Amino acid sequence: MQLQLIDYLIFAAFIVAVVVIGIVTSPREQDTASYFLAGRGLPWWLIGFSLIAANISSEQFVGMSGSAADRIGLAIASFEWLAAITLVVVAFFFLPYFLRTGIYTIPEFLERRFNRTTRSLMAVFMVLIYVLLIAAVIYSGALTIETAFAGESLFGWLPMNLTAGVWLTGGMAAIYVACGGLKACAWADLLQGSALILGGAIVLYFSLTQLGQSNVSALASTAPIPTDLTDADGGITKFVALNAHKLHLVLPATDSFLPWTTLLLGLWIPNFYYWGLNQYIMQRTLGSRSLAQGQKGIVFAAGMKLIIPFIIVLPGMIAFNLFSREMQAAAEPANERALKHYAEAKGNPENARTVFVADPEWRKINPALASELDTYNQSVRDAAAKAGVSPTEEKLVAYRYDTAFGHLISRVLPAGSGWRGFVLAALLGAIVSTLASMLNAASTIVTMDLFRTHIAPTAAQSRLVGLGRILVGIFTILGCIIAPGLGDPKIGTSIFAIIQESQAYIYPGIFGVFLVGIIVRRAPPISGTLGLVLGPVASLAIAKFAPHVSFLNRASLAFAFVIAMMLLLTRLRPLAQPAALQTTSELDLTPSRSAKVLGLAVVGLTLLLYVVFW
Repeated sequence: MQLQLIDYLIFAAFIVAVVVIGIVTSPREQDTASYFLAGRGLPWWLIGFSLIAANISSEQFVGMSGSAADRIGLAIASFEWLAAITLVVVAFFFLPYFLRTGIYTIPEFLERRFNRTTRSLMAVFMVLIYVLLIAAVIYSGALTIETAFAGESLFGWLPMNLTAGVWLTGGMAAIYVACGGLKACAWADLLQGSALILGGAIVLYFSLTQLGQSNVSALASTAPIPTDLTDADGGITKFVALNAHKLHLVLPATDSFLPWTTLLLGLWIPNFYYWGLNQYIMQRTLGSRSLAQGQKGIVFAAGMKLIIPFIIVLPGMIAFNLFSREMQAAAEPANERALKHYAEAKGNPENARTVFVADPEWRKINPALASELDTYNQSVRDAAAKAGVSPTEEKLVAYRYDTAFGHLISRVLPAGSGWRGFVLAALLGAIVSTLASMLNAASTIVTMDLFRTHIAPTAAQSRLVGLGRILVGIFTILGCIIAPGLGDPKIGTSIFAIIQESQAYIYPGIFGVFLVGIIVRRAPPISGTLGLVLGPVASLAIAKFAPHVSFLNRASLAFAFVIAMMLLLTRLRPLAQPAALQTTSELDLTPSRSAKVLGLAVVGLTLLLYVVFW
């Protein structure tokens, strides 16, 4: 991508502004409340923008647009549109409980309701998953930088490869979150949240423009071309014609990633976990200055969620229409390595321990070789079964879908306009925003739920804040070390899928425990610990004995099992008196009527979108 002086200036100015805002808005006196919860003084509009900026990152711009470029298409938008309804529920059913108790962290709520063991167990689970999430955000941001710059250097001396992108992304986030904590994150999010929405809209506009200017014959490789489609048709007409088969929110029940059955329960469980029980998201609302301000901020974020698929999912689909050949070329290096390993092993399948799995699109392009691989794979599996071992897998993929957004930045945005620099800066800012939120949340949990609870209950405020800063650096380094390995095709072809499937092992238990804890007041303390343990155990068992079940449906089954076991234990060993949560907060806990009206409007608009795109 050819960047000109105006692009460099805009890019540098934006990044400097983000870091400066984060540092300048840092509270001068930093006790635990000011560092970890912004002094419990965030207004609704800052909460709303901060929620969106913390959520929308490279996971969406890279992973979700990549999934849209793949066969999933618009159906991936359910992760966003169902989130809008979830946020409204969180605002009026979850937030009042959390603010009333005056907690710092979500795991702390479990100690108030169950016991300290339940709190600590959830804290450990969340820290482990945050390490993966931090690495995933760093990797997907670095991948976009590498794709967009395509081997070029920034300012003529800094090579923009994957390694440089990893450390640049991680370092920027660590600087201002270590300095200012949550308040620095929230104020920087105001700039970044606005920029990422504008940047996504700009990419959509220029993508549709270039699609409209493209010859129909050049687009024929991505989809069957209707006979009445001509070169003179505009971008919207061509988009609808080429992607009509992807403009649906429902996929077959047999789909391995997002079957329609997940709309019944499977998608709701991760949504309630993410938006209601996820520390790096809820930390913003725990820092609100009142219940009404928190509810308004959440509903504001819910409204903005409705537009996100239009600026992320649609461009991903257009990217495949325009750059499918480039995505295919990007997948070749990994495929060549896998085929080299196959060539070395195919002469002796009885002693081989690796099977070569090809995705459907690769099989269409290479039918003869795919059939040969099937025969070889069966021989390897038979030999492995006799030996009592499980074979490993190498994957062959037709396209590297996660490069979709990078191609749009480098090939669609006009040179010399400054838009390339702005969108790159907005994307990097969004990545840094989410990463900073995760770093702050992870350091908060370790400091408050593990260190202060088990090691130093009487530690001074300054010591806790200092530990939080040190942990930010540790988590950043861990993420930067792990991140490059997430590009290995053996792990998966979509970073969005990797993130979602990994979390599916823990959130059924977490959501089940919170739901029973709030609704079933006689559930005994031990039931909380049992539920957290049974969640991943049940998920792993289902994955092993029913591997073809979609991960979202697997999460639903695990969630139902956790609920059933907790209710059974409650029936056997109920509390003598219903559990009561004491109000320890000094915040104004009066709910917002206007937020309730607007929340209902958001729910109505979401349902309308499902009617239109069903």
